[in-house]
Amino acid sequence: MDLESPAAVATRLGGTGYLADDALATVTFLALRMQRPLLLEGEPGTGKTALAEAIAETLELPLVRLQCYEGIDATQALYDWDFPRQILHLRALEAAGAGSDVEEAEKSLYDARFLLARPVLQALQASPAVLLVDEVDRADDEFEAFLLEVLSTYQVSIPELGTVRAATPPFVVLTSNRTRELHDALKRRCLYHWIEHPGLEREVEILRSRAPEVSEALRRQVVEVVQRLRSRDDLQKPPGVAETLDWARALHHLGTAEIDLEAAAATLGALVKYREDAERVRHALDQMLRS
Repeated sequence: MDLESPAAVATRLGGTGYLADDALATVTFLALRMQRPLLLEGEPGTGKTALAEAIAETLELPLVRLQCYEGIDATQALYDWDFPRQILHLRALEAAGAGSDVEEAEKSLYDARFLLARPVLQALQASPAVLLVDEVDRADDEFEAFLLEVLSTYQVSIPELGTVRAATPPFVVLTSNRTRELHDALKRRCLYHWIEHPGLEREVEILRSRAPEVSEALRRQVVEVVQRLRSRDDLQKPPGVAETLDWARALHHLGTAEIDLEAAAATLGALVKYREDAERVRHALDQMLRS
């Protein structure tokens, strides 16, 4: 990938269908050049995860994804041992009469072939790679501290096998929906960017790139409606770009040339994901389409 300028990064990302604005292209360029993790915050559906996928595609590197959740710990992120295979191995040793040397038998249980590499270890072993730490705000403080240590050294110590060190540090993208504030120590380790919902023209351009089968008139009408819905403060989850794409495609598959209340009502499941939101949006669309 040509890393000579943010414009070149934007161009190459655009080739994957991801349209980055100047600010996002610049921080991505800097993170790649400076080999710093990139922390992306923003509302759900603004393209945080999709950027990591686009970077991996652009760099032609494997994408390793760590999906965070409440209660996740280092074991789920690093490695575990394949207990069933270890038991089978012990039984095979016993059957072969090779289990008398207890120390050697125990040592053989912690061979690399029984190691189950989780995403962080996979990324270190596969380097160069892109490591996506998705929705890090769902994890707790202890896991955040663990991540900080790994991102500082790009190595992991496995007591039974030794230290695994990335020959080339993976490019790390962390995403957060800001359900809680991340600690300053982790933020200082990263370059930071807040991703906003795109403006009308950029969102139309995204639809043009990602859903070229949708007519120009329909995609513009869809984006205009979605932009107006995002400005409301009574929706539990305003539609993101992913929902805009899904709704435009759903309307297209129904053969809709222009949004009407019947088509909108039939496809609301692609646009909103809460029953209460669906009722509010249906009522709002009725007013929009009548005016």
